[in-house]
Amino acid sequence: MIQPANQPSLTILARHTLSRGATPAATYALLARLGHKPVPCAQAICLALDIPPAETARRLEECHDALLANPRPDTESDTGELLEALGVFDVPQELDETGHAVVALLLAAIDAMGGIRPGHQHGLQRWITTGKITTAYLSLAATHPLPRTGDPGTYWSSLTAAGELLTAAAPRPDARVKNALTHCRTQATHT
Repeated sequence: MIQPANQPSLTILARHTLSRGATPAATYALLARLGHKPVPCAQAICLALDIPPAETARRLEECHDALLANPRPDTESDTGELLEALGVFDVPQELDETGHAVVALLLAAIDAMGGIRPGHQHGLQRWITTGKITTAYLSLAATHPLPRTGDPGTYWSSLTAAGELLTAAAPRPDARVKNALTHCRTQATHT
């Protein structure tokens, strides 16, 4: 189990490096090249990004054995890039009431798909975590439920409701969302 780090100076260094425009991946590589162990490096970056300690521990536990347990020399940049790609450094975005309602509808649509490719699921999870719910909505609207295991009625009605919330909440609705909403409504009437 990943234990909380007690290295405030490492977190300060990470925060300073990030404030100067370095990506989390580049910051990880820098800290690791300075001789710090992988887990404290990753923890320091998460803490510098204000990711809660419990969430940091959960994320690092998921990738510990594959990426952090046995670091190899000269792989600091690669490890940092992988940690970033896995979403370890994704900063959770606080959603308003409408955002939470849209996310609930997106999750209902995901359940109604009847199965999802791991890469698509990972992307959706990252977009929802970082508050990019419009991107998640557009991705789902361009997909279809599986013919044998999906529930098209629930899928398209959930996406229609999500699109309606997104367009109603925006002062100037995104044309892509309006087009996707039209597509979802059409699909919902044909199921």
